Amino acid sequence: MDSKSVRAGYDRWASIYDLDGNPLQGLEGPIVRAAIGDPRGLDVLDLGCGTGRHSLWLAENGAQVTALDFSEGMLAEARRKPHADTIHFVVHDLLQPLPVADQSFDLVVSGLVLEHLYELKPFFNQAHRVLKVGGGAVISAMHPAMFLRGAQARFTDPNSGELVQPGSVPHSVADFVMAAIGAGFQIENISEHAPDEAFAISYPRAAKYVGWPMLVVMRLRAGRGVV
Repeated sequence: MDSKSVRAGYDRWASIYDLDGNPLQGLEGPIVRAAIGDPRGLDVLDLGCGTGRHSLWLAENGAQVTALDFSEGMLAEARRKPHADTIHFVVHDLLQPLPVADQSFDLVVSGLVLEHLYELKPFFNQAHRVLKVGGGAVISAMHPAMFLRGAQARFTDPNSGELVQPGSVPHSVADFVMAAIGAGFQIENISEHAPDEAFAISYPRAAKYVGWPMLVVMRLRAGRGVV
């Protein structure tokens, strides 16, 4: 797996990404928003923004948002949405250093990106670098327990019927923790989430995962430097 193959997969996924009833996105959205709280007046960097689900909510609630993603297809979908013109979208591969200045953001948000990164340390180091001292980060990831069920990011191409798997790396929760601490973050909270029966009614694909951990959400605080 390399970044080009992952990017190509997400370019193909873009047109249906918001339409295929993905239970992980449905579970993640409200939890991430609760972890962020009120973003009004904050300068926010969204890493791996996809079709803009977090960026648009942040902007609509008063944040100034810069949103990065390596998929042109995903960004094209994001730019079509209401209020997208208030967001600064940038094409960027998160395997490369972030094209923003040190200590320039109050908050970093990243949703369901970590499984696509072989190396976690550079990602967390860069996220820490661009945050002001005391700034926060809210980062979600597919729970590593999902790999035990054979699950990873995938979709069915509506044109060819092909099952496409852009590529996923089975990190552990400990890997997330150690990468964050090594970058200089303080961990304020880590939560693990499983769907329940009520959720599965709205997202039928979650039925086989009821009670099984699907999601990890980390709330972090930037310290004064890499430790």
